[in-house]
Amino acid sequence: MAIGNPEVAAMEEYTEAESSSNGKETQLASDLSKNLDLAEDEKVDNQEDEGIKGEASTKKKKKKSKSKKKKNSLQQTDPPSIPVLDLFPSGEFPQGEIQQYKDDNLWRTTSEEKREMERLQKPIYNSLRQAAEVHRQVRKYMRSILKPGMLMIDLCETLENTVRKLISENGLQAGIAFPTGCSLNNVAAHWTPNSGDKTVLQYDDVMKLDFGTHIDGHIVDSAFTVAFNPMFDPLLAASREATYTGIKEAGVDVRLCDVGAAIQEVMESYEVEINGKVYQVKSIRNLNGHSIGCYQIHAEKSVPNVRGGEQTKMEEGELYAIETFGSTGKGYVREDLECSHYMKNYDVGHVPLRLPKAKQLLATINKNFSTLAFCGRYLDRLGETKYLMALKNLCDSGIIEPCRPVCDVKGSYVSQFEHTILLRPTCKEIISKGDDY
Repeated sequence: MAIGNPEVAAMEEYTEAESSSNGKETQLASDLSKNLDLAEDEKVDNQEDEGIKGEASTKKKKKKSKSKKKKNSLQQTDPPSIPVLDLFPSGEFPQGEIQQYKDDNLWRTTSEEKREMERLQKPIYNSLRQAAEVHRQVRKYMRSILKPGMLMIDLCETLENTVRKLISENGLQAGIAFPTGCSLNNVAAHWTPNSGDKTVLQYDDVMKLDFGTHIDGHIVDSAFTVAFNPMFDPLLAASREATYTGIKEAGVDVRLCDVGAAIQEVMESYEVEINGKVYQVKSIRNLNGHSIGCYQIHAEKSVPNVRGGEQTKMEEGELYAIETFGSTGKGYVREDLECSHYMKNYDVGHVPLRLPKAKQLLATINKNFSTLAFCGRYLDRLGETKYLMALKNLCDSGIIEPCRPVCDVKGSYVSQFEHTILLRPTCKEIISKGDDY
């Protein structure tokens, strides 16, 4: 057996020990690295799981949110049948278009005193806005179904029944403010078909659709013109722009004659060519806009459509119907045709009546219309029969005022646009303004 060198042996032992130590450290480092990798993988997996759960939770929340939204966002049907009160469960209705006052009245916009006055009038404003919302929805629907060949009486009854549904008709608290005016061509206003009328809407007709809604006697009166033949477009544009001009000029302390002058200037700047002949559009001088009172469609003040009218001023808090009529005729109307509109005299006192039927008819009118306008079709609907003699007696006694259709010369055409505006303490609100006009 050979015996080796002791120093070499010692060096070999040291090398082996160091190698063994390094191997263990390497193994430990490797094991640690694997453990860290596993922990990191587990952490990622956990995060992914949490992310998936989070997404699912978010989706559930979104679904809940959507389902809640669906429950609250009731949509109007077609044809309209849901009362607007159900569409606005808060009971707050959208305000109309706001226009600021001009010049000397600019201070009203920021006046705290005037704002407080408006807060006190909020219930009345909201009633007007509710009536306006009904008006907008009804006319939107009517525009979608109007076409040549319709019976005028069907047109009116469709419109009126839709108003009754959307406004939740309730006696004198909510309903129709006056009969639907659907005057054709040279007939400017106050025509609605009586029972049995067979008039049919034609392609070449120019129809003024004028109807009103009310809540607790707070009336919205608005009108627009329908013409299927595009040759009448300039005639419609004349009255539409004249109405907007009147609204722009109107305001607190503005003289009514100044509004009329501005209306006429715009109206008579238009021409229209009909069947090869050019007509200057004329502003009808004996038809006016008007102030509106509670249960009173025509209150004390009139807004002229021509220059030279009254010097009377508009006042804060007043409600006005700004309506203009453009004509290809003489620009002057006369009463003609069979009467269809009637209205109880607003200021009438007690008048003794001898005819029992007249007394009974007056009781029906007082209960259902008070001083709001009505027509024969409305009396028929209430079950009244053989009432013409009694109605004539009420007219002769001065209790009821007949409102006959007013017409320009035969062969002429008349257009009309109308909005209800409120002269609020801080601003002017076009109550009946919509996307259509």
